[in-house]
Amino acid sequence: MYAVVDLGSFQYKIAEGEIIESPKLEAKVGETFDMSDVLLVADGDNVKVGNPFVKGAKVTFEVIRHLRDAKDVKFVYRKRKDWRKKTGHRQELTALKVSKISA
Repeated sequence: MYAVVDLGSFQYKIAEGEIIESPKLEAKVGETFDMSDVLLVADGDNVKVGNPFVKGAKVTFEVIRHLRDAKDVKFVYRKRKDWRKKTGHRQELTALKVSKISA
């Protein structure tokens, strides 16, 4: 069984027991929460597609940890002007374990 959920303006294809990294959520480590923004649920040949969400479908997540993504480096320069600038950014993430998918 798998599902497609809308989490933090991204869409994830998930199955029970998987660990995904989503944009940072305001939840404590070890906490569980339910999400009803399920776009699709599939169990073998039985597929339910929402319009936009599947009614009665729910996914339970457990917060594993908070972490930061690899650094994205941005380098800008102007040729022949001896001007350059290097900046970087690390995105805050939350690791989530999919505990249960119910339709």
